[in-house]
Amino acid sequence: MRHEGQDGGQHGERHDRPHGGQASAGWGMAVRATLHCLTGCAIGEVLGLVVGTALGWGVLPTVLLSVTLAFVFGYALTLQAVVRAGVALGAAAGVALTADTLSIAVMELVDNGTLLVMPGAMDAELSDGLFWASLALALALAFLVTTPVNRWMIARGRGHAVVHRYHH
Repeated sequence: MRHEGQDGGQHGERHDRPHGGQASAGWGMAVRATLHCLTGCAIGEVLGLVVGTALGWGVLPTVLLSVTLAFVFGYALTLQAVVRAGVALGAAAGVALTADTLSIAVMELVDNGTLLVMPGAMDAELSDGLFWASLALALALAFLVTTPVNRWMIARGRGHAVVHRYHH
C-alpha cells in the first residue's frame, strides 16, 4: 500500500505511510536511509579492501570483492530488520533487493570511483595513512551523493520507504 501524502482513504492506517506523507520525502529520512546503506557498504568495502590488500591482490579483484561484500552486508542489514519484523525470508529478501539496490549501487560507484581516481589510493598498504584517509574520503563523498538519491526514492514510495512499512 502506498499513501503519498494522503490522510485517510480506503487504507488510512498511519503505519503504512512513512512518517505521514510528505514528511517521508524529507532529508531526515533520506539521511537515515543513507546512513543505513553506508553502514553495510562500509563493512563490506573495508573488509574487501583489507582482504584484497593483505593478500596482495590487484586492483580489479580487490574492487570486485569490495563491491560484492558491500552488497552482501547492505542487503543483510535490511534483511535482518525486515525478518525481525515478522516477514518471511523470501518476502524479506524481495524487500531488501527493492529497497537497497539503487542506493548501494550509487554508493559503490562513487566510493570505488573515488578510490580509483585518487593517486596512490589503490596502491596504499594497510599501514599507510593514505589507505585509511582515502577510504574515509571516498565513503564521505558516497554518502553525500547517495543521500539525494535516497530522498528521491523515498518521495516516490520506494527505497527505504518500503522498509519503513515493516518498522514498528
